[in-house]
Amino acid sequence: MKIDLSYGSGGKQTSSLINDIFLKHFDNPVLNRLEDAAVLDVQGRIAYTTDSFVVTPLFFKGGNIGKLAVCGTVNDLAMMGARPRYLTAGFILEAGADSQVLEQIAQTMRETADEAGVQIVAGDTKVVEGSGNIYINTSGVGEILKEGISIANCQEGDCILLSGNLGEHHAAIMSERMGIENNIASDCAPLFSLVEGLLEAGIDVHCMRDVTRGGLGTVLNEVADSSACQVEIRETSLPVSKEIQGFCSILGLDPLYMANEGKMIAVVPGEQAEQALAAMQRNPYGAYAQIIGRIEKGAGVRMITALGGSRAVDILYGEGLPRIC
Repeated sequence: MKIDLSYGSGGKQTSSLINDIFLKHFDNPVLNRLEDAAVLDVQGRIAYTTDSFVVTPLFFKGGNIGKLAVCGTVNDLAMMGARPRYLTAGFILEAGADSQVLEQIAQTMRETADEAGVQIVAGDTKVVEGSGNIYINTSGVGEILKEGISIANCQEGDCILLSGNLGEHHAAIMSERMGIENNIASDCAPLFSLVEGLLEAGIDVHCMRDVTRGGLGTVLNEVADSSACQVEIRETSLPVSKEIQGFCSILGLDPLYMANEGKMIAVVPGEQAEQALAAMQRNPYGAYAQIIGRIEKGAGVRMITALGGSRAVDILYGEGLPRIC
């Protein structure tokens, strides 16, 4: 069935969309009440975030826009030391969107939300003229487990851990667009279990960030600016798979600036770095984690190259081409 403008009218067709797709897959006691707002049970301080998701194609190896929407929001909460609890989901559907495609996306969102331990408790749907595309906005609420985690909290002597291989999401999207046959799948994943493992191991985490658009190079520059420090990384410590190395060599890409959707950095005291690394590597989403650098006095980001030299790592300027989300 193709969705037309009548499905955004608020009438019978809208009700059928809500009942036949969204309530079917997002079923939970809070959402099922269909109130004007969800009443939530939250203890103590909370983290709150919102994000919008646009990606072409909607489906790719390793996920789809629905998985992306859930992971992107729960990961933002997790990076603040918060346990994700509740999500809202807003859908903007262009006329011509296929209801079966929408249902596949909704099913994936439910599966990913279940893995992440969150409920989708409120939402909205709008139908606009267009050519069948689908856009999603998600907002999330999480309960703070550890206070003080901040991009401005890095200290000299801290070590920087990266949870795994760079560039997989970027390469997966580009491969789909360009018709390149390979086995590269997006790393899209909910990362709270990684964060929980660090906290349960007693690690005094100073900063966490998920490495998404703009790549690792951009995130590290944001850390250096916010904490008024220098970030030093080692090229030989950066985890990059052989498949991504080959992909980058063909297309002239740099893994430092490629997007990821299931990777994070953690900045921890130097004396706890090995303990933190072991905690990460016990988790399937951190199997390839590495200690990639340190926080030093100074400013900016520099990388010790494989040849022993040093070069500046700048923030991504302009458009990361091709745009992948």
